[in-house]
Amino acid sequence: MVTRRRFLAGCAAVPAFSYLSLNTAFADTPPSMFVMAMQLDNITSLDPHESFEATGGQICGNMYQRLVTPDPQKADKVIGQLAKSWDVSSDNSTYTFHLDPAAKFADGTALTAEDVAYSIERIVKLDKSPAFIINQFGFTKDNVTQLVTAKDAHTLEMKLGAPAAETFLLYCLSATVGSIVSKKACEANQQNNDFGNAWLKQHSAGSGAFTLRTWKASETVILELSPQYAAQSKIKRVILKHITDPAAQALMVKKGDVDAAYDLTTEQLLQVKNDSNVSLVNQSLSAIMLMSCNTNNEYLKKPQVWQALKWALDYDSIQKNILSMSFITHQSFLPSGFPAALDDTPFHKDVAKAKSLLAEAGYPNGFEITLDHYSMQPYPDIAQAIQTQLGAIGIKVSLIAAENRQVLTKMRARQHQLALTVWGADYFDPNSNTEAFCVNTDNSENARSRTLAWRCSWSDEEFNKLTEQALHEPDPAKRIALYQQIQQLGREKSPFIYMMQKTKNVACGKNISDVHMTVLEQWPYDQVKKA
Repeated sequence: MVTRRRFLAGCAAVPAFSYLSLNTAFADTPPSMFVMAMQLDNITSLDPHESFEATGGQICGNMYQRLVTPDPQKADKVIGQLAKSWDVSSDNSTYTFHLDPAAKFADGTALTAEDVAYSIERIVKLDKSPAFIINQFGFTKDNVTQLVTAKDAHTLEMKLGAPAAETFLLYCLSATVGSIVSKKACEANQQNNDFGNAWLKQHSAGSGAFTLRTWKASETVILELSPQYAAQSKIKRVILKHITDPAAQALMVKKGDVDAAYDLTTEQLLQVKNDSNVSLVNQSLSAIMLMSCNTNNEYLKKPQVWQALKWALDYDSIQKNILSMSFITHQSFLPSGFPAALDDTPFHKDVAKAKSLLAEAGYPNGFEITLDHYSMQPYPDIAQAIQTQLGAIGIKVSLIAAENRQVLTKMRARQHQLALTVWGADYFDPNSNTEAFCVNTDNSENARSRTLAWRCSWSDEEFNKLTEQALHEPDPAKRIALYQQIQQLGREKSPFIYMMQKTKNVACGKNISDVHMTVLEQWPYDQVKKA
């Protein structure tokens, strides 16, 4: 269901601080400052129309607002953020957004429909990695200026290239790439018609709770509370410190040198979970761990083999003994927390059933196969467990460990046999993962769309048609039901063995509360409280 809710923002002044040098750790962080140790080396840009990493997206989410946002209390609802309400034409091809007239950028200037139209135009014409999320609605560099227009200061009209389900459009607009930037600031700082991209990589021009004070690559990010939010949060400054060693992060949070540690492994989490000075905040994330079968391989062509693999694995044993604090058992392609996600786990270890399925496929004595996997832990341990469990049904597995990028490169070239990988959703809509795992309308080597289904040389017309139907279904409840149907079919008839869903455990000092993270790792820092 889609709701329309007014977004209200307050304003006040932000005090200044002098804690800018963090070359050495300090104890007892000030009550108005939130300091976190985390790994920051994957940030490439803090321009929200370019940023496409989880960490960068989390930071951008604190500096910018979107027209709409997923309801944190209920995944199948979208609520207004900058938009107070919206109207949809009868054919679902024209959307009219009514903006909050009180909305302001951090510098105090009014946020208008002209800024929103400019932001959509900027996304399309910059054409950075996340632009496809918006481009899929028919926007091009040639037509976006005519299709997305400001009717007046607080009314935006968006004409789509083709009709789209309301929930699909709204969830895509709620992604980081849907952030609204100040047209005035971007134009004042543009170079060579780059829409201010070079400048916005290390500056901010948004209406979110924080502004960017400093970003030093692989070192520090410092955010300051926007004057427009001064009355709403006691956290006036956020400092994110790049600490690569999880053990060092754990020590810093235990000593009080930082308020939170973000990247602890299971080893450190087990050490701190009973520490009276530390509390753990847990959130399931959108990353799904799975094993993929390349159906080009002689032994991996038949559905009975895929089913045999699904019944051969001991999911709970792997989770309990290897991944107890970093993954949960999950057996669907939509992550828990997403609209339409199925959270039941129908598969369990059944050696007799798995052997029977192999015999039905024509391989009563099993076969030999290779399994590519990431070389970093915990993946080698998981791969060894899979090797043992598949060996019990007669499948002899040879393990091939490599760096993350090497495994993915091999899969993208369709050169793997079995592969153990992790996949994260690109935006908060069921289509994100459904299209990746289910759609392959051109299985040729030169196909333009190279989804995960294509990488596994698997194409099924039933899945193609159902995914297209679900994508354009205008009724939200029927759309959810279709995605649940596709997940059920995927369990039975696809070459993907869904195993686990990643969880994030943030270790916080006992004086920290109100840490609220979403399945896409969005985290409003202004809601954090310090005792």
